[in-house]
Amino acid sequence: MRETWTLTKRELHSYFDSPAAYVVMSVFLLFTGWFFGTTLFLENSASLRSLFDLVPFIFLFFIPAITMGTFAEERRSGTLELLLTMPVKDWQVIVGKLLAVILFLMASVSLTVIYALTIASIGDLDAGATIGGYVGLILLGSACASVGIFASSLTRNQIVSFILGFAIIFALFLLDKVTAFVPSSLAGILQYMGTDFHYRNLLRGVIDSRDVLYYISLTIFACVLTSYSMSRRPE
Repeated sequence: MRETWTLTKRELHSYFDSPAAYVVMSVFLLFTGWFFGTTLFLENSASLRSLFDLVPFIFLFFIPAITMGTFAEERRSGTLELLLTMPVKDWQVIVGKLLAVILFLMASVSLTVIYALTIASIGDLDAGATIGGYVGLILLGSACASVGIFASSLTRNQIVSFILGFAIIFALFLLDKVTAFVPSSLAGILQYMGTDFHYRNLLRGVIDSRDVLYYISLTIFACVLTSYSMSRRPE
């Protein structure tokens, strides 16, 4: 576990030692702040619903952008081989990188708590829906981060990694939206596999173990695929 945490801190330092992390976080806050302010002041609605509806769309671009270099850049520069010669296992490298991305996401999302405090100071804040929304964002972000890391493990080109990560995350997001176009026998399966379906359930303010289990399973499955991808690297 110590090796995993060391790798996590290494990744976090690489994020915050460059201006890219601050630019990405600033853009994230700019978009969320704009839509929150529009809902609050122009539509006169004291609700975080617009924020929680918007963030999954931002994640479609935001998460591939921060995960595209996790393995692709290290593979391109040759530092991945050096890292893997150290006394660490592949799964420790994967979990270390994933934890770093999740912590970065949590730091970005936590900055939006100021919007919740604003709502609480001027109106009635739906605590259940707010907690469910933030739990949903962390679970959704973690699952998407593991998918983005898997995409990064497939190539040494960051642009290709971004496109692959975006495509897979977008496909998972759309699965429950195409149930009307498939046989009824498949509709329930596709709906359950859709990331947005479970996120919408959490937005109701009820944290169902089935939704939590779905995101945990997707995260683990993507990590297993990443491990398999790394095991097939040239010696």
